[in-house]
Amino acid sequence: MVISGGPTGGAIKLSFAGSETADISLATLTGGTSEADLKTELEGLAGIGAGNVSSVARSGGPSPDFSFLITFGGTLAGPQPLIVLSSNTLSGGASPTATLSLPLPDATSVAAAAASSVAAAVITAAGEAAPINRARLTFPGVLTLEAATPGAWGNGLRVKVDHDTRPKDEDGSADPTLYNLTVTDRATGKSERMRNVSSASTATRLVSRVLASESSLVRVVAGKPLASRPAPGEIDVDPAGQAADSQALLEADFQGSPGDKKGLYALDKADLFNLLCIPPDTREGDTPIGVYQKAMAYCVTRRAMLIVDSPAAWSANPDTAVASALAGLPALGLNGSAARNAALFFPRINQSDFMREGQADTFVPCGAVAGIFARTDSARGVWKAPAGLDAAINGIVGLQVNLNDGENGDLNPRGINSLRSFPVAGQVLWGARTLRGADSIGDEYKYIPVRRMALFLEETLYRATQWVVFEPNDEPLWAQIRLNIGAFLQTLFRQGAFQGRTPKEAYFVKCDRETTTQADINLGVVNILIGFAPLKPAEFVVVKLQQIAGDIPT
Repeated sequence: MVISGGPTGGAIKLSFAGSETADISLATLTGGTSEADLKTELEGLAGIGAGNVSSVARSGGPSPDFSFLITFGGTLAGPQPLIVLSSNTLSGGASPTATLSLPLPDATSVAAAAASSVAAAVITAAGEAAPINRARLTFPGVLTLEAATPGAWGNGLRVKVDHDTRPKDEDGSADPTLYNLTVTDRATGKSERMRNVSSASTATRLVSRVLASESSLVRVVAGKPLASRPAPGEIDVDPAGQAADSQALLEADFQGSPGDKKGLYALDKADLFNLLCIPPDTREGDTPIGVYQKAMAYCVTRRAMLIVDSPAAWSANPDTAVASALAGLPALGLNGSAARNAALFFPRINQSDFMREGQADTFVPCGAVAGIFARTDSARGVWKAPAGLDAAINGIVGLQVNLNDGENGDLNPRGINSLRSFPVAGQVLWGARTLRGADSIGDEYKYIPVRRMALFLEETLYRATQWVVFEPNDEPLWAQIRLNIGAFLQTLFRQGAFQGRTPKEAYFVKCDRETTTQADINLGVVNILIGFAPLKPAEFVVVKLQQIAGDIPT
C-alpha cells in the first residue's frame, strides 16, 4: 500500500471480506505507532481476527511518499485478498492517492482512489505471487503440459519423449510428426504411455485429444504452441511451474450457493444421488458443523441420506472417548425433523495412507460407511440395516477407539452408531440409527433402513408415475395408478421388504375420489396415498436360560 502525492490531511479505510475499518487518519499513518495501529485495525475485522496479521512494515514518511507491506499469518498465512479504500478526504500535496503495489515481476500498481472520488482495488497481500493451480512441464516453444488436476501432487510428474513410433510409409521410414509420451507420477509410481501422438492440428492422434481421453495425469495447456514434436528426452516440473495445494476450505466454500451451483449445490447438476459424504479437507480435521446442517436440509429436498463423521476431538483420548461423544452430541445441533435424513458414525478408522508410504493414519469413516450401505443395498436390499457381522469394513487396519458392549450400550440409545472390532469378523458397523434415533425421542424414523426405505419408495414412485402428467384425471387413471404401484409393492413384498404375512398387512395404495377431490382435479392435481409396514432391525437378542436343581442333562 503506497500513499503518494504528499497528502497533508485526510484518511483511508481498510477492508477484508466485506468488513471495513473506521477511517485511519493521515496523522496516524505518519505517526510513530502507525504499524501497530494498522495491525490492530486489521485484526479487529471480522474476517481476520487476532493473531492473523504477522507484520505491518512501513518505509518512508509523508514526504517523500511512503508505503506499508502487510503480511498475514496464523490461519490466514499466505496470499490473501485485501481491499484498500481511499476516502475523498485525502488532501494537500499533488493529487494524493492511495495505491496498491504488488512487488512481483508481472504485477501492476492499482490506483485505489483519487482525491475527488472513492474506489476499491483487490490485491494479494504480503507481496507473494498466488501459486499456479496445476504443475506445468514445458518443452520450450514446442509443448506445454500441466497436471490433470490442481494441487502439489503434480510436482512429482515426469514426462519422457521418444521417437520410436510406427513407420510413415511401407518402406519403413519414420514419420517425422509422431512421438511417444511416457508420463510418470514419481510419488505413486503410476505410469502412462501414449504412443504415436502428434502436434499437427490435422493429425488423427492429436496430442491434446489423446491426453484428454487416455491420460489421468496430464493435459496440454490450452493456448500454448504445438509447433512440432519435442526432441527425445525427459523433463520434470520446472521450479517456476510448481503448484501448491489450496488453503483450507472455509464453510462458505463447502456450502456454495444455488445460483452458481458450487459447493454443496453442485449436486443440483446430478439427476440422482441417495448417499452424501462430506469429509474434511485437512488431515485429522472436521467438516464444519454449519456445513452438515445445510447438507442435512439439502438431503431432505433430494430424498438422500447424509453420513456424518464424528468430530476428531471425541476420539482424541481413547479413555474418555465415549464420555466425549455423549457430551458432544447435543453441541452438533443436528436435530429437528431433517435429522431423519442423517446418521452419525463413531469412532474414526485407521488405514494405510499411500501418501505417506503406506503408514497407518486416521481417517473419517464416511467413505467406508457409504460403501457398506451400497454393498448391503445390492446384496440384501435397502430395507436391510447396513450393520452387523456381514457389514465388515474391508481394507483397514483398525479403529481409533475400540468399544466394548457396555460403551456401545451407552452410545446406541443416543443415536450414535458404533464401529466395532470383533476377533473373527474384524471391524464392522454396529449401529443403524438416524440422528432422530435416540430412545428418548421415539421418532418413527428411528432406524436407517426404515428411513431409507421410505426415501426409496418416494423417489422410485415419483419417477415411475411421470406418465400420469396430462392424463385425464378421473377413475380410469386412478385405477391404473393403483394397479401399477400395487404391482411394484407386491414385488417388494415377495422380496421380504415389508413386515406382515399378507400383502394387506404389508402395504396399501389409495388413489380415488377421497384422496383426489374435485378441488384437486380443478387444480390439475392427483394425490396418491401409500402406506407400508417397515421392517425394523433386531438390536438385541434376549436368551432365557433355566437351570433346574438336580437335573443333569444326558
